[in-house]
Amino acid sequence: MGERCQEGFELLKVDKREFVPATLDDEVRVDRLCKDLLHRFYNESMDAGLSPEEATALAGAADYFVRDFVVSIKSRSIFDERPGIVRQFAGNWYIVNTIDPLIAEIDRFLAGIKAFYRFLHGHQLISLKFLQAIEAECAERDYYEGRIESFWAITGDGYLAWEKECTLKNA
Repeated sequence: MGERCQEGFELLKVDKREFVPATLDDEVRVDRLCKDLLHRFYNESMDAGLSPEEATALAGAADYFVRDFVVSIKSRSIFDERPGIVRQFAGNWYIVNTIDPLIAEIDRFLAGIKAFYRFLHGHQLISLKFLQAIEAECAERDYYEGRIESFWAITGDGYLAWEKECTLKNA
């Protein structure tokens, strides 16, 4: 029997280096790896007692963040432990790239992101320090709600100042 994670499931054996996208072909390969990992997250969520609907909601929210933002937009590994990625997603990218950004939808994404990164930590794939950073960024609901409001209040050339406050350019 293999080593077990905190939740009692067998620990995942993952080569984190395989999750680093360097080219467009790599991005497609990493996307597939992330999809497999998200499927495992979904199954373990149900095995831990969540209903299929609850597990689907969490996995779907995490999927959008991981595959569409972290891998596709940021070209980063999900194991890259630089804080700020959730803030960039919820405080900028989601708002700019959604026709009608809603805090309720951000809440759903944040719940999925937090659960998925707890899953990664439970399998010893990320550090406690990084999990805590992710959880802290997920707890900034008021900030994200304010970002939506300030986005709709932009006038003239105010977008650059708005973007600079929570930029996608670094971190």
